[in-house]
Amino acid sequence: MKTSQTANGESFRWPQPETARVPYQVFVDPAIYTREQEQIFRGPVWNYVALDAELPNPGDFKATFIGDTPIVVTRDREGELHAFVNRCAHRGALVCREMRGNRNTHVCAYHQWSYDLRGQLIGVPFRRGIEGKGGYPADFDPTTISLSQLRVATYNGVVFASFAQEVEPIEDYLGPTQQPWFTRVFNRPVRVLGYGRQFIRANWKLYAENTRDPYHASLLHLFHTTFGIYRSSQGGGVIMDDTGRHSMIRAFKRTEIAERAAYETTALRTYQKGYTLADPSLLQSRKEFEVELTNSIHSIFPCLVIQQIFHTLATRHILPKGPDSFELLFTFFCYADDDEDMLQKRIKQANLVGPAGYISMEDGYAAEIVQQAIVRDQDACSFLELGGVEASNVEDLVNEAAVRGFWQYYRHIMDF
Repeated sequence: MKTSQTANGESFRWPQPETARVPYQVFVDPAIYTREQEQIFRGPVWNYVALDAELPNPGDFKATFIGDTPIVVTRDREGELHAFVNRCAHRGALVCREMRGNRNTHVCAYHQWSYDLRGQLIGVPFRRGIEGKGGYPADFDPTTISLSQLRVATYNGVVFASFAQEVEPIEDYLGPTQQPWFTRVFNRPVRVLGYGRQFIRANWKLYAENTRDPYHASLLHLFHTTFGIYRSSQGGGVIMDDTGRHSMIRAFKRTEIAERAAYETTALRTYQKGYTLADPSLLQSRKEFEVELTNSIHSIFPCLVIQQIFHTLATRHILPKGPDSFELLFTFFCYADDDEDMLQKRIKQANLVGPAGYISMEDGYAAEIVQQAIVRDQDACSFLELGGVEASNVEDLVNEAAVRGFWQYYRHIMDF
């Protein structure tokens, strides 16, 4: 069994069996959280930062985070995308204080140092002083100063950034098993419909687990089970990449009789046979994709979730805010060539997810009640043996294989 050191120098040992036990310490320990910022978010990964459609014009920008480091994504006058750390090279203040917009330059509010769209320093007030007094030395050269630059890559209109110079190409990072599912959703230009933000008082990895866990979906979410959006008795399964870091959960309809049979003999709270919708048009759908799925939840390590639930499409960006809190940013989108009927379906079904969604608001609560319960017993572990102890692809929805895959890769990249 391997023993590692946490950032505060204390020893840390992952319990056995390594793929099926997760020590609660990883959800609460500040030293482990600090280690994640260096080993994961500044490590050899591609971090989701934006949709290309959020920055269509020169000068467009989006302020976001990689881990808990603030960054800015910009499009320059030549149409090229850039990303840099949102921290002034002078005294460390945030340079960009808006979420998104369009600017020719970015100016720090503190001393008005200004930067171009690539993050290069272009303006320093009173650089030569006033009336021969003060100012910087004669050899001060602004061209040698810029905001910390990140690598940027796009894949089918999705923008990623990385601190690491040695990170593999984005195509290799996604891998051959995930690219087709990524392309299934991002198959043509998209248009952003809006945003939802949700602050959750729990560790970010509890949500990373949640989106890789098909077991909970029909047991936590009444709306899923009662109205047949997702049931564990549907067809589907889990497909991972070779490392286990990315996973795709897919579900598709069987017959209503076959799906209900597994629930009608139980007393599950989340299956209510007598419930009906006052407005059934909420769940009206029509064929859209070549591979028709009621749900596809595609998790790209570390913090991107691509969601298709019926016709609502969104990216979910997990933004860690400390050992015991994270923010969840939903970016809802449609296709640029959607007709009016499909557009209205996407907007109406967006009510299924987001901070007040009929389905996903419960995920945030589930993460919080775990965080509340584990804080004092860090040596205890979660139990992840549903469907075995392996982290491999499965053709059912009653397993925790993708959760085990996440932890398998987490241990690798954290050197635990």
